[in-house]
Amino acid sequence: MQITERALWTLIHGMAFGGLYLLACSGALVWLYQFTDSSISDDFTRGHERFVRIYLIAMVVLAWAAVLSGTYVIYPWYRAAPLTGRADLSMFPQRLLMSRPATSGWHSLGMEWKEHVAWFAPISITMVAFVFIRYGHDLRNHRQLRSAVLVFALASLVASGIAGFFGAEIDDYAPVRGGSTIHLSHAEAK
Repeated sequence: MQITERALWTLIHGMAFGGLYLLACSGALVWLYQFTDSSISDDFTRGHERFVRIYLIAMVVLAWAAVLSGTYVIYPWYRAAPLTGRADLSMFPQRLLMSRPATSGWHSLGMEWKEHVAWFAPISITMVAFVFIRYGHDLRNHRQLRSAVLVFALASLVASGIAGFFGAEIDDYAPVRGGSTIHLSHAEAK
């Protein structure tokens, strides 16, 4: 069993950082709502508040890791341009997508979303974490701020979910390939 270095980075970017972030984001929405709702939050202790702070900080790290690895590791491989006249575009994902009308939309809409709008996910979850760390349990007494925190957490989930969908689809049609081969296990001869 083997995988290329670029495929491994794509897996780390999408499944480890992005996938874990999406799972954590749905949990964060529930925690934030429960923790800041004045009708239910009386049962929460300082320990709960500390847990939510650490949870949000971990989410910030995951979100930034996903966006930065996508921007500075995966994206240059995606945008690589072939030499003039090269017929095989399998090693050049952007050009491969743009070469066919049936797949050009995956670049023009999907990758544009990933290039620009996906940055909203780490920016907004950083704001959510900062406000929660600043106000904590007292956030329930600031209704507009509480609403803004919940809306920004939801927007972060939606932005990253759409980016993840586009990333998976783009990888199906034009995967990033190449790099050195990493052998995960060797088949035994029979």
